[in-house]
Amino acid sequence: MLGLESSAPTFDHPLEMLLACHGKILRQCDTLQKLSAHLRTHGCDEQVRQAAYGILRYFDTAGQFHHRDEEENLFPALRTSAGDDPEQLNALLHRLLQEHVVMLAAWDELRPALLQLAEGANARLDDRLAERFINGYTGHIAVENSELLPLANRLLTPEQLRQIGACMAARRGVGMPSSP
Repeated sequence: MLGLESSAPTFDHPLEMLLACHGKILRQCDTLQKLSAHLRTHGCDEQVRQAAYGILRYFDTAGQFHHRDEEENLFPALRTSAGDDPEQLNALLHRLLQEHVVMLAAWDELRPALLQLAEGANARLDDRLAERFINGYTGHIAVENSELLPLANRLLTPEQLRQIGACMAARRGVGMPSSP
């Protein structure tokens, strides 16, 4: 069952890993919001540079891995285990995939300004674009946490979850811990 674990999740528990990643994404979005406010007041100082660099590093690596985890592993596994209402599941997955496209486009627009800020240039960060990016992720994650992950927890077999976790680990170049 999905819940708050006292220790960090591992690839043995891929749904917990995805949930933890959602928390990290929301923290990066919070940093982006603070960066935007700080930039207006202080210009491109060291805090802005570090924040921009951290946001870039996260969304260029872990954020991309996260989308691939869902699109290449979780969503296909769910389609094979559609349960009682495959039409509803397909509608949910279609919606989430469309949101991924929108969020990626927003990232592509936001990224150049963050690159400039990370390099110390006094670039302008479009507040409307940053808010669109933040709001897109916030709403998307709320749906995944309340609908997608509980559904996956209910529908997927232990073997499917093991396979998803193994693919997630391989994508990041790490091995799976051996099961006891």
